[in-house]
Amino acid sequence: MIQKKDPLSKSFRYAFWGILTGIRKERNMKIHCCAAVLVVIAGFLFDISLTEWCICLLLFGLVMALELVNTAVEAVVDLVTVERHPLAKIAKDTAAGAVLLAAIIATVIGCIIFIPKLLAFL
Repeated sequence: MIQKKDPLSKSFRYAFWGILTGIRKERNMKIHCCAAVLVVIAGFLFDISLTEWCICLLLFGLVMALELVNTAVEAVVDLVTVERHPLAKIAKDTAAGAVLLAAIIATVIGCIIFIPKLLAFL
């Protein structure tokens, strides 16, 4: 029997619920949100260009999306096994590594964008 799909509005509701759950329950997601707010404030203060806005939005969107994927991977691994398993460790560590890599690159690019503006301001 073919199961009928939920309406599109329900799919969006589930997705937004997932984002809110990630923000409420994950410490690192809260950190990423604070960083995003600081980037937006700095962007307005230093009057960054449209291209720089796009880069900043893309980068913190990428970091947050990867954090949500990392949370999903960890939840599924925890659901499947309660014992320590080498493959579970690989899944969790590589998902966390993806977030860390994106966050490091976002920080470097943020410094490239904002440090010259900060120095010019001073």
